[in-house]
Amino acid sequence: MKACLRVCTAASCRSRGGASLQHSLSEAVARAGLEHGLRVKGVGCLGPCSDGPLLAMDADPKAQTQLYGSIPVADGAQLVASLMEAAAQHTLAHWCPAGGLRIDLNHPFFQLQRRLVLEHCGQIDPTSIEEALAAGAYRQLERVLQNNNPAAVIEQVRRSGLRGRGGAGYPTGLKWAAVAQMPGTEKVVVCNADEGDPGAFMDRTVLEGDPHTVLEGMAIAAHTVGASRGLIYVRAEYPLAIARLRTAIAAAQGHGWLGTAIAGSRCNFDVELRVGAGAYVCGEETALMQSIEGKRGMPRPRPPYPAERGVFGLPTLINNVETFANLPALLRLGLETYGRGTKVFSLTGHVRRSGVIEVPMGTSLRTVVETMGGGTPAGRSIKAVQTGGPSGGCVPAHQLDTPVDYESLQSLGTIMGSGGMVVMDDTTDMVDIARFFMAFSREESCGKCVPCRAGTVQLDNLLEQILDRRATPEDLEQLESLCRMVKDTSLCGLGQGAPRPVLSTLRHFRDDYLALVPVETRR
Repeated sequence: MKACLRVCTAASCRSRGGASLQHSLSEAVARAGLEHGLRVKGVGCLGPCSDGPLLAMDADPKAQTQLYGSIPVADGAQLVASLMEAAAQHTLAHWCPAGGLRIDLNHPFFQLQRRLVLEHCGQIDPTSIEEALAAGAYRQLERVLQNNNPAAVIEQVRRSGLRGRGGAGYPTGLKWAAVAQMPGTEKVVVCNADEGDPGAFMDRTVLEGDPHTVLEGMAIAAHTVGASRGLIYVRAEYPLAIARLRTAIAAAQGHGWLGTAIAGSRCNFDVELRVGAGAYVCGEETALMQSIEGKRGMPRPRPPYPAERGVFGLPTLINNVETFANLPALLRLGLETYGRGTKVFSLTGHVRRSGVIEVPMGTSLRTVVETMGGGTPAGRSIKAVQTGGPSGGCVPAHQLDTPVDYESLQSLGTIMGSGGMVVMDDTTDMVDIARFFMAFSREESCGKCVPCRAGTVQLDNLLEQILDRRATPEDLEQLESLCRMVKDTSLCGLGQGAPRPVLSTLRHFRDDYLALVPVETRR
């Protein structure tokens, strides 16, 4: 028997015993002397986090991979013995670990995905550069360096329509072109890995499962814009991502894919980590730069933009994890095959199957939530889907046929954001949801500008008043007016986006607000 057991050791499965499962299986295989016929390896996210810990089995190159969930972690020896017995009886195709469940890989959750960014997540050992190289890592970087035509790369990125996947959706090609045009020999490439939205874990998944894809994207960008220094700003709450990034950076340097004269070219590019303390506002690029420089993370007015004067006063290119991770796939596939690209989402909330998915841009919300996620459990109906985190809004159930793209979601009063998607059933109080996100924004406000510092407090107070049934119809009008003022006058994206959950729920779920206004106060 020659087989490989891939154990998900990403953060979600680790919280359910994934790392212990890997250790238990490895020990059992070693004790049984089966190392040459049965390999156990830890991998990144396998997708359906709600079914963790997850185990994939590749038993035969001609046979379909088998995926199992809810695996008991206590007795690896029993699991291995059961597996060997099934192999001896030629019944591996029907084998399932005792106490676990077999997951149908033909389910739409898997079949409707298009994995470009996540192509190698769950397939390779993220701590092994040898496996990453065998899967194609750094091939596009090598090709770009050999061709040595930065302008052509920028033009391909521009024509692809790739937009920043971190929330703002700014055209990536335009940003690269702006930095490339800046004079000087010192420039910086920054990867924004400060993922802080409640319910969002897309970037963490990529960093934990395939860090070399991000490093390759950064190196391609550095060569293209003329940068020699790279910084990855990652929040301290991601210890596993930090550890795997450090391992990947050291390995890439050792193999000549980072550092001096990369792949024998004139390209020099060093990457280092900056670990942030977890302030949500540091996801905003100017606040992020302040934090990198050792200052308090607070935004500053623009212009000057980072492309002109960024980290340490140098021209700086800032993209998020997923944006950089798109680059190898885009260059490998070409414009026609790449098409509109994809978006990675973390699907959570009142949904039967939660986890990380990657779908073609333009896939409808209904397809993601109902077809892939299986809809709500316990016979409830969907009331809303919240996208974009604290800066996003809530889409009502009757609008679920809306395609997932920047313009369509904006027309409904929300944003795609970094990719968090929270499903809410018909038991959800939308005013309470609005209050939750407003309280988050209030606590995370850096306090630099008055509209955000004072406005989020007042909005939170008004929402509390409404939830306590102490509001009047005039208070609802004041709530909406104050939301628009904070949105229009705040300095950065935190304050500008903070009112969006309130405005979207007022727009689509006003009855939830009116139900909390005492009848005697209505005219």
